Amino acid sequence: MKSLITRLATLAALALLFSSVSVMAQTVVTGGLKAPTRLIVTPAGSLLVAETGTGHNDGRISIVDQNGVRRTLVDGLPSGISLGGGEPAPSGPSGLALRGRTLYVSIGEGDGVLPGPAGTQVPNPNRSSPIFSSVLAIKLDSSPEFSAGNFALTSDDYDGLNEGTTLKARNPAGQRVTISVLANFRDFADEPRPGFPANVRNSNPFGVALLKDTLYVVNAGLNLVHEVDISTGEHHVLARFAPKPNPLPFGPPFMDPVPDNVRLFGKQLLITFLVGFPFPPGQSEVRKINLANNSQRTFIAGLTSAIDVLPVSSSGHDQFYVLEFSADMLANAPGRLKFFSSSTASSVVILDGLISPTSLAFDEQTGTIYISEIFTGLIKKVQAVQ
Repeated sequence: MKSLITRLATLAALALLFSSVSVMAQTVVTGGLKAPTRLIVTPAGSLLVAETGTGHNDGRISIVDQNGVRRTLVDGLPSGISLGGGEPAPSGPSGLALRGRTLYVSIGEGDGVLPGPAGTQVPNPNRSSPIFSSVLAIKLDSSPEFSAGNFALTSDDYDGLNEGTTLKARNPAGQRVTISVLANFRDFADEPRPGFPANVRNSNPFGVALLKDTLYVVNAGLNLVHEVDISTGEHHVLARFAPKPNPLPFGPPFMDPVPDNVRLFGKQLLITFLVGFPFPPGQSEVRKINLANNSQRTFIAGLTSAIDVLPVSSSGHDQFYVLEFSADMLANAPGRLKFFSSSTASSVVILDGLISPTSLAFDEQTGTIYISEIFTGLIKKVQAVQ
């Protein structure tokens, strides 16, 4: 039940020792970010970045222009040290979607749970923010490119937001922002065990996708997808993902699927599965959910530690990029970017030696793919396959 962010941080540190040469040329766009978890491209071609922070309520949303210059839009977002999985690691802003001047930001598990006896988890009575495991709606009074940014939240703001208050603030330039909690999920689900009925499972929203008036939120801790109405905040579970049998002769008999991102693909959702310990090669996948009837099936199989998928249309033909956090989780190998000419085609590794990659973004105007690395704090770019 080790938390996703904890496991990724551990592997990222070790992967630095095993980094390899890129297959395609990559360029560093910018650095110095505070654990960038998710990237999106604005209509004007800038990058919006959700940064987890250091675990001290310093999560951040940044904007990076086409010259690689970073500015802070919103600072002081909830960020706590996740301890439920063992090794401490920060957990905060994790998913990002933009519509007009409104940002939808998922906030991860933070320090919502603590280690219990013998590999169990228990609720944290003293969590550092009451709005972990939530989705915030942040409305700017101008587009991100024209906002001076530098809005900042405080602990008192967290309490007000948790009570249903809409935060209204101004930055030093006099511009306004309104922030509200769109959905506040429970920090955990009860999961009693024989001999320890107080055991819980952590809730960890880790990616969002927006279609019309519905926000889809993938939960890496609870192995499910939430469906949220952005006009009312009402939410329910759209899909749950069953444990996967462990084919290896060691480890538990079943593994968590660990869904870690969600993408729109027409009227369907594509969900990447990292898959839990012992991380057998070939068991990670991209799962497809048909929104017409909520049916689901494997869409791209045979992956290792998939953490993002990017569908791209080329001459009317759908192609796919899959980001893998590690080429071999047990060996602490670096990550890589794979290209698929179709969902059933063999993969081609187009970028190797990535240290803790977490997110992809695509600029259709320039044909550029952007990649964030959570441990190094870098954003890199590479040209899409022609």
